[in-house]
Amino acid sequence: MSISPAADRELVLTRLIDVPREKLWRCWTEPTLMLQWFTPAPWKTIHAETDVRPGGSSYIVMQGPDGTEMPNRGVYLEVVKNERLVFTDAYTRAWEPSENPFFTCILTFEDAGEGRTRYTARALHWTRENRETHEKMGFHDGWGRATDQMIALARTL
Repeated sequence: MSISPAADRELVLTRLIDVPREKLWRCWTEPTLMLQWFTPAPWKTIHAETDVRPGGSSYIVMQGPDGTEMPNRGVYLEVVKNERLVFTDAYTRAWEPSENPFFTCILTFEDAGEGRTRYTARALHWTRENRETHEKMGFHDGWGRATDQMIALARTL
């Protein structure tokens, strides 16, 4: 299934990475690995829980340099091992609606041959204002730096 949201509500990061997709998948689905890369420094991820299956929940807590914690709950919508991972904050656990849904993320891990992966992260926002907020929060820089951290970790696996 292909989703084509309005361009004014979407942010995208794409990279050709010299790491097999299986290792990148592990970084996105194993809590002990997520703790090591998920949040761009100087922020850090201090807690990660994942139940990686359609309808399974995730719970990630990020911490800012000043100690402020940002809890993030979500639900996995689609899971195709080593290929596609779709999750949203529209639900907090099971099918309990979120009070303030912000976005749905579609991650794709395409085999690019010779141990490389075409990695794409698409952030689909509920409103244009949410997309603008996410962009002003530093989506491109933050997700880019976090991706660099993920790549460095994946190379050690």
